[in-house]
Amino acid sequence: MAALRFGFGRLNSHLWKRRSFLLLKLTAFVCSVLLFCEFFIYYLVILRCNWPEVKTAARDREPGTLKPVLNAMFLADTHLLGEIRGHWLDKLRREWQMERAFQTALWLLQPEVVFILGDIFDEGKWSSPQAWADDVERFQKMFRHPGHVQLKVVVGNHDIGFHYQMSRYRIKRFEKVFNPERLFSWKGINFVMVNSVALEGDGCSICSEAEAELVDISRRLNCSREQELRPGRCGDGQPPPASAPVLLQHFPLYRPSDANCSGEDAAPPEEKAIPFKERYDVLSRAASQKLLWWLQPRLVLSGHTHSGCEVLHGARVPEVSVPSFSWRNRNDPSFIVGSLTPTEYALAKCYLPLEDTVLITYCAAAGFLVVLVLVHLGLVASPVLFGYKLLRKFKTM
Repeated sequence: MAALRFGFGRLNSHLWKRRSFLLLKLTAFVCSVLLFCEFFIYYLVILRCNWPEVKTAARDREPGTLKPVLNAMFLADTHLLGEIRGHWLDKLRREWQMERAFQTALWLLQPEVVFILGDIFDEGKWSSPQAWADDVERFQKMFRHPGHVQLKVVVGNHDIGFHYQMSRYRIKRFEKVFNPERLFSWKGINFVMVNSVALEGDGCSICSEAEAELVDISRRLNCSREQELRPGRCGDGQPPPASAPVLLQHFPLYRPSDANCSGEDAAPPEEKAIPFKERYDVLSRAASQKLLWWLQPRLVLSGHTHSGCEVLHGARVPEVSVPSFSWRNRNDPSFIVGSLTPTEYALAKCYLPLEDTVLITYCAAAGFLVVLVLVHLGLVASPVLFGYKLLRKFKTM
């Protein structure tokens, strides 16, 4: 009897050890998959991104004439979900993706300044004061950054509403959180950040004030260019650097459609030929011409379409539409990195992990776990044992 009890004890101990070992293997496997899909994959993908090299003229390469390079990062259309349309699981998944992508890019690339080109929030145009405060708090957590990195934000239609929805209250609420600075200069480079929602051209008070601001910026930029030839013409104020500006806005400048856009992150073929609606998909022709005439930019960066595109305005001013940064809008989100000097610039596109890749990895891992458990329960033959038997059978034939 004692021997029988001893035998049962050994059997139970063996079964307990097998189950414990299986549980340990399953836990280690699940943790490994989670770490890969939620952390390491961002490093593996963004690690392939590098700062582009600025091509400088021969005279600028001489000792003492080298111009400092500003490393800037541009992203667009984060669309943080609100309390009305935002399902909790959608918020958790997509916002975690953006947070990990942004924090990984900051750590790996070390940009000096980050620009977000509008539509920070998805429901800013109708969110209540409490919902707005909650959304801002989540944004500040997701896009936290060191003190030496500057974060500049351009307003979009989802932040304050389209022209027919925007109000002074929503604009002031946005500007209270994000610096309303329109002209930002650093290392001799000028950036003009435009409220493109207000460029309706219908003479409304908000639109008139926005245009007056741009006219004043145009005057200051022109004055700084003339200052080099005729000093003292700009008065007592400090003029901006004598450099053609980089124009940053949410709505793209006018173009008929995305038909001429190419690249893997361009709009889908069935959407490319759909004509754009002025003042809704893109700025109007008149507003676009005003901006190009007033500011004479050397580069334009915009968002809004959620797809990538490069166009040339007037045969000399390039515009780059920055795709959405969120999985909610694209399977292949991305951002732009730029190396800029007062006279030159170079841009490169950096892709984030594909959402499909992460989902396929999780599905494959789940399938592997199911097979592992079934093998342990003896319901399915071990693949190794099955392969060994098949090999032996083949040899004996």
